Amino acid sequence: MTVPVFEEYEPAIDCTCAGCALQRRAAARAVPVRYGGHPAAHGARRALVLATAAGVVLSCGAAGAAAAAGRTAGAPRADQDPEPVPDTPQGEKGPLKGSGASGPPSDSAVLRKTTRAEIINRAKKWVDAKVPYSMGKYWSDGYRQDCSGYVSMAWNLGTNEWTGSLASYGTRIARADLQPGDMLLFHNPADPSAGSHVTIFGGWTDYTHTHYVAYEQARPRTRKQSTPMAYWSNSDRYVAYRYKGVSGGSPGSGSATAFPGAGQFGPGANNAQVTRLGEMLVARGAKRFYAVGPGPVWGEADRRATQAFQQAQGWKGAEADGLPGPDTWRLLTTGTGRDIPAAATGGSPNTSVAFPGRGYFQPGRSNSHVDRLGRQLVKKGYGKHYVSGPDPRWTEADRRNVEAFQRAQGWRGGAADGYPGPETWRRLFA
Repeated sequence: MTVPVFEEYEPAIDCTCAGCALQRRAAARAVPVRYGGHPAAHGARRALVLATAAGVVLSCGAAGAAAAAGRTAGAPRADQDPEPVPDTPQGEKGPLKGSGASGPPSDSAVLRKTTRAEIINRAKKWVDAKVPYSMGKYWSDGYRQDCSGYVSMAWNLGTNEWTGSLASYGTRIARADLQPGDMLLFHNPADPSAGSHVTIFGGWTDYTHTHYVAYEQARPRTRKQSTPMAYWSNSDRYVAYRYKGVSGGSPGSGSATAFPGAGQFGPGANNAQVTRLGEMLVARGAKRFYAVGPGPVWGEADRRATQAFQQAQGWKGAEADGLPGPDTWRLLTTGTGRDIPAAATGGSPNTSVAFPGRGYFQPGRSNSHVDRLGRQLVKKGYGKHYVSGPDPRWTEADRRNVEAFQRAQGWRGGAADGYPGPETWRRLFA
């Protein structure tokens, strides 16, 4: 019978955890294993020793157990619950050997040229080497072993940057335009050590664009894994950037930035450009406008999000009608212009009309809420089923108009039954 080979687990002599202390005491009292007698007895005794050691390893905590098993502790997968943002405080900038001090490049600085393939290949080197995370140590190539040092290395900056300076080396882009070698950056200026983090984008995992391959430096070592867009926590605060010195992609866009035409947007539109518009708007602060989506079917959420972005630029009247034109598209695809402000700062349209309740909108009911609903439907362009009216009586025309509005949001089935609920009401009166 072939005897399997096992690796011994040796507790650190200076470790004070209960598990290691217990194993040291057990080892001190242990009776030497004798190898005379029947081979079956040897196997039973060997199994007992291994089982005891495995139990002690587990008592040392997840990190110790993972190390003993030869795997990364707590490495999340796409089908697991999200983990918190890794604890990745920023280390000292520290120049590389033979290079100058780090910091944002001057206007006249000549950035090192590189390609996407070279960025990813450099990122893979640290993954293969399993470089330990540290904000105070430097790897053999001279780069600091934390998240921003890792991106500085992958982008071949020649200096050790931090999350507060990396953006100056890149051009802001829409998430929809991400390509391998770009970065996703979250910098918390109020407290850089609280949540600030940066990853290298390695490509989408599938057509849904909900997960991507992230190369990142986080405890305990460099890793490559499927990650929710844009990250496990603070996802809406991550910004996409493209290195200014990269070749094989125009600044601000990894795909054509030309405006596809006004006919691609508005009521009745159903195409990939509507999805792309929504994704770019969400990346610029419009997430709150989308209960579902973004998707290919043009809906009121798209119009409101577009209008909020236009208003953020200071546009008014016809310039902020909620339908994208060449100027709106250019700002979105190049990552320029002002982001949509948070709702608390006036970035959300008026939502003061409270939903009165479902009971007012049923066959046979007659009240002022039905009349108000009908007038708002007409105002939004969803009144084609009214032969006369609207008026306070609930009719099949009201139901069909509400259904048309719900379907314009991309809803189907029971979500588009023609009877208004709180979300239908909010979108109508927003």
